[in-house]
Amino acid sequence: MDLRVAAYAVITDDDGRVLLSRWIEGTKPAWTMPGGGMDPGEHPEDTARREVREETGYDVEIGEVLGVDSFVIPARKRLTADAPLQALRIVYRARIVGGHLAYEIDGSTDMAEWFPLDHVRGLEKTSLVGFALRAAGLIA
Repeated sequence: MDLRVAAYAVITDDDGRVLLSRWIEGTKPAWTMPGGGMDPGEHPEDTARREVREETGYDVEIGEVLGVDSFVIPARKRLTADAPLQALRIVYRARIVGGHLAYEIDGSTDMAEWFPLDHVRGLEKTSLVGFALRAAGLIA
Protein backbone atom coordinates (compact mmCIF):
# COMPACT_ATOMS: atom_id res chain seq x y z
CA MET A 1 0.00 0.00 0.00
CA ASP A 2 1.24 3.46 -0.87
CA LEU A 3 0.97 6.33 1.63
CA ARG A 4 0.47 10.01 0.83
CA VAL A 5 0.65 12.54 3.68
CA ALA A 6 -0.67 16.00 2.90
CA ALA A 7 -1.45 19.23 4.75
CA TYR A 8 -4.27 21.67 4.02
CA ALA A 9 -5.57 24.98 5.34
CA VAL A 10 -9.00 26.35 6.18
CA ILE A 11 -8.83 30.07 5.41
CA THR A 12 -11.76 32.43 5.86
CA ASP A 13 -12.12 36.18 5.45
CA ASP A 14 -14.04 38.91 7.29
CA ASP A 15 -16.97 38.47 4.88
CA GLY A 16 -17.49 34.84 5.94
CA ARG A 17 -16.08 33.38 2.75
CA VAL A 18 -13.76 30.38 2.47
CA LEU A 19 -10.79 30.08 0.11
CA LEU A 20 -10.82 27.01 -2.15
CA SER A 21 -8.52 25.73 -4.90
CA ARG A 22 -9.75 23.89 -8.00
CA TRP A 23 -8.07 20.48 -8.28
CA ILE A 24 -7.63 19.30 -11.87
CA GLU A 25 -5.81 15.97 -11.53
CA GLY A 26 -8.90 13.80 -11.02
CA THR A 27 -11.38 12.57 -13.57
CA LYS A 28 -13.11 15.96 -13.46
CA PRO A 29 -12.20 19.31 -11.84
CA ALA A 30 -13.36 19.70 -8.23
CA TRP A 31 -12.92 22.38 -5.57
CA THR A 32 -10.76 21.44 -2.59
CA MET A 33 -8.97 23.03 0.33
CA PRO A 34 -5.67 24.72 -0.52
CA GLY A 35 -2.82 22.40 0.35
CA GLY A 36 -1.15 19.27 -0.85
CA GLY A 37 1.46 16.59 -0.52
CA MET A 38 4.32 16.72 1.95
CA ASP A 39 7.87 16.58 0.61
CA PRO A 40 10.27 14.11 2.32
CA GLY A 41 11.59 15.62 5.56
CA GLU A 42 9.18 18.57 5.42
CA HIS A 43 7.15 19.55 8.49
CA PRO A 44 3.38 19.48 7.83
CA GLU A 45 3.02 23.17 8.80
CA ASP A 46 5.68 24.05 6.21
CA THR A 47 3.82 21.91 3.68
CA ALA A 48 0.58 23.78 4.29
CA ARG A 49 2.32 27.18 3.99
CA ARG A 50 4.14 26.19 0.79
CA GLU A 51 1.11 24.63 -0.85
CA VAL A 52 -1.21 27.54 0.00
CA ARG A 53 1.33 29.93 -1.52
CA GLU A 54 1.67 27.80 -4.68
CA GLU A 55 -2.06 27.33 -5.18
CA THR A 56 -3.46 30.71 -4.11
CA GLY A 57 -0.65 33.28 -4.05
CA TYR A 58 -1.23 34.03 -0.36
CA ASP A 59 1.26 33.80 2.48
CA VAL A 60 -0.34 32.33 5.59
CA GLU A 61 0.28 31.89 9.28
CA ILE A 62 -0.60 28.36 10.34
CA GLY A 63 -2.81 27.93 13.40
CA GLU A 64 -4.07 24.89 15.24
CA VAL A 65 -4.64 21.45 13.80
CA LEU A 66 -8.37 21.09 13.13
CA GLY A 67 -8.32 17.39 12.34
CA VAL A 68 -6.73 14.51 10.46
CA ASP A 69 -8.63 12.64 7.77
CA SER A 70 -7.58 9.22 6.51
CA PHE A 71 -9.01 7.07 3.77
CA VAL A 72 -7.90 4.32 1.41
CA ILE A 73 -8.28 4.46 -2.35
CA PRO A 74 -8.47 0.92 -3.75
CA ALA A 75 -5.93 0.08 -6.46
CA ARG A 76 -8.67 -0.25 -9.11
CA LYS A 77 -9.77 3.36 -8.52
CA ARG A 78 -6.32 4.93 -8.73
CA LEU A 79 -5.41 6.82 -11.87
CA THR A 80 -1.68 6.06 -12.08
CA ALA A 81 -0.73 3.14 -9.82
CA ASP A 82 -1.48 -0.52 -9.20
CA ALA A 83 -1.48 -0.49 -5.39
CA PRO A 84 -4.01 0.91 -2.90
CA LEU A 85 -3.24 4.36 -1.49
CA GLN A 86 -3.81 5.57 2.05
CA ALA A 87 -4.33 9.33 2.03
CA LEU A 88 -3.57 10.99 5.36
CA ARG A 89 -4.74 14.63 5.30
CA ILE A 90 -3.79 17.04 8.10
CA VAL A 91 -6.04 20.12 8.23
CA TYR A 92 -4.96 23.37 9.87
CA ARG A 93 -6.65 26.69 10.49
CA ALA A 94 -4.68 29.47 8.79
CA ARG A 95 -4.86 33.21 8.23
CA ILE A 96 -3.52 35.34 5.43
CA VAL A 97 -0.51 37.52 6.29
CA GLY A 98 0.57 38.60 2.79
CA GLY A 99 0.47 38.01 -0.93
CA HIS A 100 -2.46 38.36 -3.31
CA LEU A 101 -4.79 35.95 -5.09
CA ALA A 102 -2.95 34.21 -7.94
CA TYR A 103 -3.45 30.96 -9.82
CA GLU A 104 -1.02 28.06 -9.86
CA ILE A 105 0.74 27.44 -13.17
CA ASP A 106 1.45 23.83 -14.27
CA GLY A 107 0.34 22.29 -10.99
CA SER A 108 -2.43 20.11 -9.62
CA THR A 109 -4.75 23.12 -9.35
CA ASP A 110 -5.60 25.76 -11.93
CA MET A 111 -7.38 28.43 -9.92
CA ALA A 112 -8.40 29.59 -6.46
CA GLU A 113 -11.48 31.50 -5.43
CA TRP A 114 -13.32 32.85 -2.39
CA PHE A 115 -16.78 31.36 -1.83
CA PRO A 116 -19.56 32.29 0.60
CA LEU A 117 -20.13 29.26 2.86
CA ASP A 118 -23.73 28.86 1.69
CA HIS A 119 -22.48 28.62 -1.92
CA VAL A 120 -20.05 25.76 -1.19
CA ARG A 121 -22.85 23.20 -0.92
CA GLY A 122 -23.61 23.50 -4.66
CA LEU A 123 -20.02 23.16 -5.86
CA GLU A 124 -18.38 20.10 -7.39
CA LYS A 125 -15.92 19.41 -4.55
CA THR A 126 -13.71 16.81 -2.93
CA SER A 127 -14.72 15.07 0.31
CA LEU A 128 -11.95 17.03 2.04
CA VAL A 129 -13.99 20.25 1.83
CA GLY A 130 -16.80 18.86 3.99
CA PHE A 131 -14.38 17.28 6.46
CA ALA A 132 -12.35 20.51 6.80
CA LEU A 133 -15.33 22.84 7.14
CA ARG A 134 -16.93 20.58 9.76
CA ALA A 135 -13.62 20.36 11.66
CA ALA A 136 -13.41 24.17 11.62
CA GLY A 137 -16.96 24.46 12.97
CA LEU A 138 -18.11 26.29 9.84
CA ILE A 139 -20.80 23.77 8.84
CA ALA A 140 -22.73 21.12 10.77
